Amino acid sequence: MSFKKVLPLMSGLLIISVGLGACGQATTKTKHKTSTAAQVAKATKQTVTKADVTNAKKLLINHKKWRYNATNKVYYQVGIKYGTKTTSSTYESMGIFIPAKYVKAKTSGHQTYTITFNRKAKVKGYTAKTAPIVMPVNTPGYAAQAAPTGYDSSANKYTKAGFIYVAAGCRGLNQSDKSNGSSPWGVTDLKAAVRTLRLNRQNIAGNTNRIFTFGHSGGGAQSALMGATGDSKKYTTYLKAIGAPLATTTGNATSDAVAGAMAWCPITSLDTANEAYEWNMGQYSNSGTRKQGTWTKALSNDMATSYAQYINKLGLKDASGQTLTLKKSANGIYTSGSYATYLKKEVEQSLNNFLKDTTFPYKATSNEGPSSAATQTSGKKPSGSKPTGATKSGSKPSGSAPTGGTTSSGKTYKTVTAYIKSLNKNGKWITYNAKKNTATITSMKAFVKHCKTASKDVGAFDGLTRQQTENKLFATSGSSANHFDSTISNLLTTNQAKYAKLKNYKTSYAKAYRADLKKTDAQGSSMQTRLNLYNPLYYLTNYYAGYNTSKVAKYWRIRTGINQSDTALTVETNLALTLQQNQQVKSVDFATVWGQGHTEAERTGNNETNFIKWVNQSLN
Repeated sequence: MSFKKVLPLMSGLLIISVGLGACGQATTKTKHKTSTAAQVAKATKQTVTKADVTNAKKLLINHKKWRYNATNKVYYQVGIKYGTKTTSSTYESMGIFIPAKYVKAKTSGHQTYTITFNRKAKVKGYTAKTAPIVMPVNTPGYAAQAAPTGYDSSANKYTKAGFIYVAAGCRGLNQSDKSNGSSPWGVTDLKAAVRTLRLNRQNIAGNTNRIFTFGHSGGGAQSALMGATGDSKKYTTYLKAIGAPLATTTGNATSDAVAGAMAWCPITSLDTANEAYEWNMGQYSNSGTRKQGTWTKALSNDMATSYAQYINKLGLKDASGQTLTLKKSANGIYTSGSYATYLKKEVEQSLNNFLKDTTFPYKATSNEGPSSAATQTSGKKPSGSKPTGATKSGSKPSGSAPTGGTTSSGKTYKTVTAYIKSLNKNGKWITYNAKKNTATITSMKAFVKHCKTASKDVGAFDGLTRQQTENKLFATSGSSANHFDSTISNLLTTNQAKYAKLKNYKTSYAKAYRADLKKTDAQGSSMQTRLNLYNPLYYLTNYYAGYNTSKVAKYWRIRTGINQSDTALTVETNLALTLQQNQQVKSVDFATVWGQGHTEAERTGNNETNFIKWVNQSLN
């Protein structure tokens, strides 16, 4: 018996098979895994009521209402409800798209079909029984995702790969109707969709134990949440509120756990994202709200210190089992220690991957993610190649800031030496070894200065005037935006005397944070509870109370543009590290992509094609 873990080589990509039977480690490992499985099973066990069974009967898919797209040879059905109490006709339904080879169809009139399934026919090696199901989460800036109202051409690439494509709408920010789109409704809607698929597993093609979610930015965050929060009871109240199917018609509990999650540049870990931003980037800035002498610079420094204290309690470990920590340093705020060294190596590996992947002459390209407005309108996943290159400008998702970089978009570099020279034009911080085609950097400070400068104000996700996108994610009745960061709140209260001596400080800031953190939503959940529901790490590491209270996806793929200033590099790194340590996880495919910003970053090739390959590799 063996299992796969993806272990980082200086945070590069390295997949190693680890045998459980070697060197007497099998007994210890098996006991731990059994203990974990038992703990998770107990924590996620659901009680089914008669009302749940009655509710489920109302959500069965009508097998006579399928339509056919002859051009792409796909049977599909849209407008499928996943809750009996849903309030949004625009967002709270889904569409299912099935390759025609899996289907036996008879006309049922009005261009609709009654379908059964050909269990022997194959598409790319899959059958109607084994095909994976993929679900896009196109919610940049935690925006709403409109449900399809007709054939969705975004399905084409996936159905041709033999996959079942499920486009589930979900509520979120900037939606066109008045239904609630704040935390945790977006993920709740997606969970309801997954449960409805399992309720109807006999009426659809595909293996409902092979569901994979994928998304970018806020969509990457919600994809990660789908992967981390499977069957968490903390969502039950919300699922019941929309009439999600908690049971099958035969009285078995349904499940919202997924097999795999793909996340590009996930904006997540919001409980510490503000502090991470200041430690990783803010401490090296001396302009705007971080200008020396301002009270917000003092707050920034205190937030950076708080983040170091958090890291030292989090219990992250590298591939060799070394605990990663931060230490006080002569220069900078806690910029020494094994965690700082790990991040520096991660940056170097990202650059060296780029040098390995790239053929010179090389033309730098500008790539950014799709705008949330465009994605909301179409409800479709953008397609197209995402070549590696330096990013400087481009359209940004709602709530995101421009991405910084040192190379000019569109410029051609004839040689590696010329490219490295351009990176060093404002001071040497990269040393290049031509014989080995490898590079090293002087420090994380140098990297941040040249490639990842802070572009958001202090309170990057929880703004002092509630101006950030994420403030809206924690709206309550009567308040369209709220503070949610207890660390900032505590610092404002504890250090009030210090901040008050500096320009523009107002005591009202501390009062506003304290007041907002006491608010509850319509279900009676506290701000901290709602924050936990939108924090994957809450479920992935024993630092948090939510550890082992959910079913975590076995397969993970994470990609991030290392140059993005939308969030700290620590966010994706910590997610990958906690997953690598989690006993429920089988494999983690993680890489940072040099020169790329806030986009569906890939070292090489096309993001959709690479995602499809990864799903195939995970299942074979």
